[in-house]
Amino acid sequence: MTPSSSSPPAQIKSRIGAILRATSGNFLEQFDFFLFGFYARYIAAAFFPSHDETAALLNTFGVFWLGALMRPVGAIVLGAYIDKIGRRKGLIVTLTIMAVGTVTIALCPTYAAIGVAAPLIVLVGRLLQGFSAGVELGGVSVYLSEIATPGNKGFYTSFQSASQQVAIFVAATIGFILNEVITGDTVAFLGGIEFAKWRIPFFIGCMIIPFIFFLRRTLEETPEFLAMKKHPTTREVFSSAAANWKIIVLGMMIAVLTTTTFYFVTVYTPTFGRTVLKLTSRDALLVTLLVAVTNFIWNPVGGALSDRIGRKPVLLGIACLSLVTAYPALHWLVDAPTFGKMLAVEMMFSFYFGVYSGTMLGALVEVVPSHVRTTCFSMAFALAAGLFGTFTPFASTLLINHTGDKASPAFWLMCAAVLGIFAALVVYRDSEAGAKRHVVTAG
Repeated sequence: MTPSSSSPPAQIKSRIGAILRATSGNFLEQFDFFLFGFYARYIAAAFFPSHDETAALLNTFGVFWLGALMRPVGAIVLGAYIDKIGRRKGLIVTLTIMAVGTVTIALCPTYAAIGVAAPLIVLVGRLLQGFSAGVELGGVSVYLSEIATPGNKGFYTSFQSASQQVAIFVAATIGFILNEVITGDTVAFLGGIEFAKWRIPFFIGCMIIPFIFFLRRTLEETPEFLAMKKHPTTREVFSSAAANWKIIVLGMMIAVLTTTTFYFVTVYTPTFGRTVLKLTSRDALLVTLLVAVTNFIWNPVGGALSDRIGRKPVLLGIACLSLVTAYPALHWLVDAPTFGKMLAVEMMFSFYFGVYSGTMLGALVEVVPSHVRTTCFSMAFALAAGLFGTFTPFASTLLINHTGDKASPAFWLMCAAVLGIFAALVVYRDSEAGAKRHVVTAG
């Protein structure tokens, strides 16, 4: 049976399979990438020992951020590679690099064992992870967009972000179970050999790498890429990306609210709950776990909604809500912290993130030039994540430390909302003006 004559159920099954194979690698990369943030307190003790817990956390989040600064480098280098040789091969390469970074961190000895070499090795692992992640999200988003059915690009691309939420859910579940089952910070294996508890999730990530490689190898190239009569050279990709710097910057500004809110409700939440709100690790991880569930639900809702009513109203609506509610919500939480209040506030931010992210991904794919789509998308998203998103845990810790206001991380989120509002207004003003000029010319 030819593809054109295949039944609708078979077509649906094929598309679901393609989505799962593409996002499975994204799941693994994000699972490994965010474990570093989840277990920041333990990693700080292992590799950045200090008598001052805040200083140790700042060092750890600093390395987390430095790894993210490699994202723009990965976006331009690997993005050009993917735009030239294809989506499928490029996604296999990104997975390979992330796997090396993950194994490096999982097996690195502690500071107590090898001294200053330990944090340097961890930094190398983070740089590799950041380099890979710089194009992974863009590569998956472009792949999903190019296999989407007409009128459903927002819904399809939203599953890139949704797969990340599965990674967050699995990581938080593992952390929750470890906290419930293992009372100390170490666990004995293989005849008494002790491992730090925080390493176990990293080992689990390493163990599933071969399976994800198998899934990625079965990916098919997208019809849209195969239909291109000419694939740009690396030099042409770089030149085109430079020529489109304005749309890359505007795309970055649109994506900033996604990345800052995401890192706040996932990576920073366990630390915020324990060290700032003084809740238990159990409570903080449980909130993170529930947030991952709602993030997964709201992403495709946002993508589908934007397919129906347009990207602009959804982006502006969520950004405005975030701007006016972020500080009051956090102020209410920190005034008298409880598990219920933390859950309520995080659910609000989860709604903002999921609906906005599901919309933003489709919008970003549409506004960048098609022949350098992976490079420009990845550059915009990597800059948003590297300069703002992954800086959120560090910025939040710094703001609280310098202002004494436990609700001050809201200012960081509010700045992201302002950038998103401005960029959306500019992008859609230009696109609407261009559409009007096209109609007048055609008339």
